Amino acid sequence: MSNKFERRRLNTSYFSVVVSISLVLFMLGMVGLILLQANKLSNYVKENIGISIYIKDDVNEADIKRLQKSLDASKYVKYTDYVDKQEAATRLQEDLGEDFIDFLGYNPLSTSIDVYLKAEYANPDSVQMIEQSWLDNPKVKEVEYQKNLLSIVNENVRKISLLLSGFAILLLIIAVALINSTIRLAIYSKRFLIRSMQLVGATQSFIRKPFVNQGIVHGLYGALIALVLLAGVIYYAQSEMPEIFDMQDVEIFAVLFVIVVLLGMFISWLSTTFAVNRYLKLKTDQLYMR
Repeated sequence: MSNKFERRRLNTSYFSVVVSISLVLFMLGMVGLILLQANKLSNYVKENIGISIYIKDDVNEADIKRLQKSLDASKYVKYTDYVDKQEAATRLQEDLGEDFIDFLGYNPLSTSIDVYLKAEYANPDSVQMIEQSWLDNPKVKEVEYQKNLLSIVNENVRKISLLLSGFAILLLIIAVALINSTIRLAIYSKRFLIRSMQLVGATQSFIRKPFVNQGIVHGLYGALIALVLLAGVIYYAQSEMPEIFDMQDVEIFAVLFVIVVLLGMFISWLSTTFAVNRYLKLKTDQLYMR
């Protein structure tokens, strides 16, 4: 009866270790997922800030098309969108909810090319240089974009990256502490077994090996559970935000999963080793104290 009770308590202890490891690794994986996707998210935001190049009224459509092709071929342009006078008027009428052309008697809008830059060029300094090169073109009347928005986006991306990095480091420290504490409690229940093995002449490495191997296995189980949870989050996020979470990003997710597994096994190995070493050094009268 006593053996069954001890076995049940031991199994419960192992279960709590695996659950604790899996939950902590899941949280670490979530932060890792955000960090890995942060660059892609910032690029997505930057590449959706449009810059409008307004064309002079005396420029014919063929020249405008050639200008658009030269823009598309530029190393800093992701894509362009040609908007003629009529389409621009239609869009403005939809926004205003009334026909302003009938009121004015003419269409005052200009043909434009909306340019969307590649992320690495979507910063205030680069845009100013690019803007000047466009203004030097005799076909261009004006270049318009939200300068404040561009600065705010870049500054917020920098702040968010620093914040996430700091949070990831803090969470890693907490994870190590929690897993270490949980494993130490599990090893505590076997402290008398460790002393018995010492008394019959077993070496420290011989005593330590099965505990460390078991700890690594628990870390692996915890990591696998965390990966299942992360896979569910990724699948849900991809269905809700397909433009940000792309299931084709196999390399990113593979790196994340490998990191989670290695972290789970490494932290468990380290914590188990320290915990066993602690009880190997205790005197007999200290075994009755935590």
